[in-house]
Amino acid sequence: MDKLPLTRRTFVTSASAFGLVGASGLALPYYSRANQRPAFTHGVQSGDVDATSGMVWTRTDRPARVMYEVSTTESFANAIRLAPLDTSPASDYTVKRLLTDLASDQDIFYRMTAADLSDINAVSEPIVGRFRTAPSSKRDVRFAWSGDTAGQGWGIDETGMKTYSTIAKHTPDFFLHSGDTIYADGALKDEVDLPGGGKWKNVVMLDGKRKVAETLDEYRDQWKYNMMDKHVLALSAICPTFYQWDDHEVLNNWSDSKDLSKDDRYKEKSIHVLAARAARAFHEMTTIRYEPSEPGRVYRKISHGPLLDLFFLDMRSYRGPNGPNLDETLTPKSRMIGEEQSKWLKRELANSKATWKVIAADMPLSLVVWDDAAKKAGFEAVSNNDNGKPKGRELEFADVLRFIKTAGITNTVWLTADVHYTAAHYYNPDKAQFQDFNPFWEFVSGPIHAGTFGPNDLDMTFGPELKFIKAPTAEQGQNLPPSAGLQFFGLVDISGATEQLTVRLMDRDDNELYKVTLDPVRSA
Repeated sequence: MDKLPLTRRTFVTSASAFGLVGASGLALPYYSRANQRPAFTHGVQSGDVDATSGMVWTRTDRPARVMYEVSTTESFANAIRLAPLDTSPASDYTVKRLLTDLASDQDIFYRMTAADLSDINAVSEPIVGRFRTAPSSKRDVRFAWSGDTAGQGWGIDETGMKTYSTIAKHTPDFFLHSGDTIYADGALKDEVDLPGGGKWKNVVMLDGKRKVAETLDEYRDQWKYNMMDKHVLALSAICPTFYQWDDHEVLNNWSDSKDLSKDDRYKEKSIHVLAARAARAFHEMTTIRYEPSEPGRVYRKISHGPLLDLFFLDMRSYRGPNGPNLDETLTPKSRMIGEEQSKWLKRELANSKATWKVIAADMPLSLVVWDDAAKKAGFEAVSNNDNGKPKGRELEFADVLRFIKTAGITNTVWLTADVHYTAAHYYNPDKAQFQDFNPFWEFVSGPIHAGTFGPNDLDMTFGPELKFIKAPTAEQGQNLPPSAGLQFFGLVDISGATEQLTVRLMDRDDNELYKVTLDPVRSA
């Protein structure tokens, strides 16, 4: 797929390796000595890339003027120099920008250097990143997805977040992070006792990770921590990440009505204050695009050529309170994605000309996720575990599924994470209590680096058939560490020649666990 001599894989180990290791703060002593010159502290990121544009991100160690060069060759011959941007304490020295007017289906290299604002002649070493723009014609497309990073006490050990490295070996066009991108409510300890003996050692630590996040700086530290991992840095340098969020970016199972009055971990008791700080950190620390009509919006559509449109849902920001989930009518309190987002999703799906419409959901449709798992009380996800006609949040998704059928929208696939295991579900209206929809697939994959749990029960309202599952056995128990190997991601390949979509469910050691190829429904 690469037209240039430098491939995505060799790029990691050659030109960018110096910049990445130096930026991480983990190795190169030159950077630690050169205090008189600014440095990049957490590598580079790209994201939300389409055929003609893409976001890029970096962070400096002080107020700095960041100079940009953009080229289609690794040598940066005939590079285009962009107007510089300044970093400041207001955004924690982060800076991101949208690169525009790019050629489609083209390798894009971007290089940044930073000058100290108080001494403009003190200039950093450069740091380099790479991505490929989406095609304008039908060619093979590959992307990966997973979710759940640094959860349940499992931080960066000597091995590091290995699944990110495994994904990089497949050189995807992009990586879709399905949510729980950080665990702001998951304090880390230096050591954790492992079942059966031995210890897990979090060899990389930040003070901000030793407690739950409450302040803006503590939420920022959650992101910085993940970017101290060498595998995360390496993938980010060569592969765009498309972000969505779920609950742990703020705290577990949060909604607008979350009550923290009895949670002694939190001095700040207002969920609204915490969510606002978390959202700011999310947008500062990632390459998600800015939406002027609703600053801070997470749901969006990204087109990746004629074969693929992606629809990113936000199942967190607009939901009503978690509860019994048995409302007989659809009201604002029983909604999960909200009326405006629902209208947007229907409109954008109907307008899509792409062969495949991938709906990126941060929670599964039919897996039972309890709000209070210990007491099996209340519901955190869509289903209500009654296996009957749609009620509560199910009403909203029944409406979306009915619309997809009525509007003649074909080739929809749902991708998600959240439950910390991997599975394939085929939704069959013949097996469902609600039958006014066309059959479709939902694939679940994760965690990428967190505790492994499951399996969860399936609610039969929408007729899911379990085609594959890989989760801990009863003997293995729950909250297995990443070293147990049950870390998962998915790979999606779309053939430019046949337009078939193939999904593979993988583990962190790159074993293929399940594979299915879907034929596109052709327009009449």
